[in-house]
Amino acid sequence: MKITDIRATTVAVPLEAPLLHSNGAHWGRFVRTIVEVEADNGLVGLGEMGGGGQSAEDAFRALAPYLEGHDPFELEALRFKIANPTASLYNNRTQMLAAIEFACLDLVGKHLGVPVHDLLGGRVRDSVPFASYLFYRYPGADGRTPEVRTPEQLVAHARDLKERHGFTVHKLKGGVFPPAYELECYKALAEAFPGDRLRYDPNAVLSLDEGLRFAKAIEHLNNDYLEDPVWGLEGLRLVRERTPTPLATNTVVVNFEQLATNVLHRSVDVVLLDTTFWGGIRACVKAAGICDTFQLGVSVHSSGELGIQLATMLHLGAVLPNLTYAADAHYHHLAGDVIEGGPFQYADGRIAVPSGPGLGVTLDRDKVAEYAELYRELGGYPYDRDPGRPGWYPLVPNERWADPETPLAAL
Repeated sequence: MKITDIRATTVAVPLEAPLLHSNGAHWGRFVRTIVEVEADNGLVGLGEMGGGGQSAEDAFRALAPYLEGHDPFELEALRFKIANPTASLYNNRTQMLAAIEFACLDLVGKHLGVPVHDLLGGRVRDSVPFASYLFYRYPGADGRTPEVRTPEQLVAHARDLKERHGFTVHKLKGGVFPPAYELECYKALAEAFPGDRLRYDPNAVLSLDEGLRFAKAIEHLNNDYLEDPVWGLEGLRLVRERTPTPLATNTVVVNFEQLATNVLHRSVDVVLLDTTFWGGIRACVKAAGICDTFQLGVSVHSSGELGIQLATMLHLGAVLPNLTYAADAHYHHLAGDVIEGGPFQYADGRIAVPSGPGLGVTLDRDKVAEYAELYRELGGYPYDRDPGRPGWYPLVPNERWADPETPLAAL
């Protein structure tokens, strides 16, 4: 089996409502690039990458000479062809490599008639647990999706998600409002769901003093971990030394050099593995093995996935014996998807691991065309800007908080 072609299509898939985070917002849609790698036996493998547009599509097309004639079984050779570690100092193709690796694993699985998790050593679980992943948000354009700003609204949103999807772990994406206010919101979740687990993630925008204050204030709660309260391995180490609450990161342990540093000088207790950030599923499996050896916890990070990347997260979660924390996913905030059969479904807070060949998903061509047209109509958006606060941008550590007393108007 040899690769003959690569195609890339950028899509915009609507969200139920615009989601706020510490650096800006998701502006009511996810912009993703769908990658198709075709082989000489007629099979097509699927990949996915965050962001997109003409430049991303051109960048993938430019890799055609690297891929034509390549055997998709030869994944280590593929890694050096596309993302040689020294050449990548200049071209930074890690996320592109990930999308193409997804597609090659999909091709190999389809060719052999086995699911990707069988190629990775075999599954140890049939479904993967997920956290609720709560965001402060603007009202939805449909007029039916309310804002989430107050503690009461946050609890109501979490309760709705718990009733619909069965979540028993709740993650609050913070760093939007002043830390003391978000602490009130977090405590409200703990009071409303006393038997459930909690985690808080302000995306590293708290100062060291604020991070320590927040960590101390939640020590008595039922926490999974405190994720990226401050920026950097050294900042995290200083917080970790002063709290019994486990610390997690997806920002500063995203490659093997950083993982080695964290093993030698422990700054975090839990590493959130992202199939895109790490350059593919196989890299995440390798990193999870290192974490297991040195007794670091692991979870699965979400970078704003559609069904293709969610499938990679499910196959990853299926094969990790040491996945002891529920995975993250933005997925339930989507109003649609590009895969046949519609979005994956949650049951008791879990999603079943696909059992079909390859990744186990198939493109819905009509949906791809619809969302590609929506992208052409709306274009991209700046991830690090908030459409409700023109001219605003965050600092790290931040001091430019949104006003929690001001209702969030529909955009």
